[in-house]
Amino acid sequence: MTYIVPTGAQHTIAAGGFQAVITELGAGLRSLTLDGRPLVVDFPEDQPPLGGAGLPLLPWPNRVEDGRYTFDGEDRQLALSEPKTGNAIHGFSRSFPWRVLSQDDASIRLGLRLFPQLGYPHVLDLSIRYALDAAGLEIEVSAENVGAGDAPYGFGAHPYLSLGTLCALDDAVLELPAEQWVAVNERKIPTGRHDVKDTEYDFRTARPIGATELDTAFTGLERGADGRVRVTLAAPDGTGVELWAGEGIEWLQLYTGDTLPEGHRRLGLAVEPMTCPPNAFRTGEDVIRLAPGDRAVHHWGIGPL
Repeated sequence: MTYIVPTGAQHTIAAGGFQAVITELGAGLRSLTLDGRPLVVDFPEDQPPLGGAGLPLLPWPNRVEDGRYTFDGEDRQLALSEPKTGNAIHGFSRSFPWRVLSQDDASIRLGLRLFPQLGYPHVLDLSIRYALDAAGLEIEVSAENVGAGDAPYGFGAHPYLSLGTLCALDDAVLELPAEQWVAVNERKIPTGRHDVKDTEYDFRTARPIGATELDTAFTGLERGADGRVRVTLAAPDGTGVELWAGEGIEWLQLYTGDTLPEGHRRLGLAVEPMTCPPNAFRTGEDVIRLAPGDRAVHHWGIGPL
């Protein structure tokens, strides 16, 4: 018999010294390099992506408390996919194989028709396009409601930015233009939003991460003239990586990986673009309502410093 690796088929695109590998499983970003220098933490093709590495998170990112929410007066129960906290986490799309819709040397588009799941009785056509150019990798994520009723929707992604062997994460210099951070309880459910000023979460001026442990959502994002918010992670010599997020992405979750298994902790910094905060399906905050035929499109990307 033919052995199928846990992440499925591997799709490679390349341009201008960049190379990216996309997996059939979850349409995940397994690796991204520039002239051999890693820009994200990669993982072996014969192992599942640990800690959600590189995976899109659809049709919601982050956690839903108890997996329960109400939509248009209907009480719903999602599968408790994070048993340790008793929550539902990171949607469904990361567990399915995605089919290739189109591909050339420098880009690939994958698609998934997401049929109704426990607690989510909707049908969405999802597509993700990865494209390389001289600036790096740009990702377009779209969702179209092809079902009969309105559907709640949110988008997230889970790349871990990497400095490779340039320096340890504690010595990495982080710049994060966010004015507010979200406190959570022991189950990682938000308890309140706070100003970053005079706290360990203020990275509006670039500074080393040090021993700070992050599994924290941020908002109040400052954007450039092009409408993009930019997060940078750099070695002391200024070499590094940037993640940008386009309009409609109002949240960023940063995670230093301290709760990952030994040998995987603090290897990189997860910078997760999200359209809505943790527990959004429960609270309704920034949840997108997709009427039948509606399509939501978001863009984000990664490039070198």
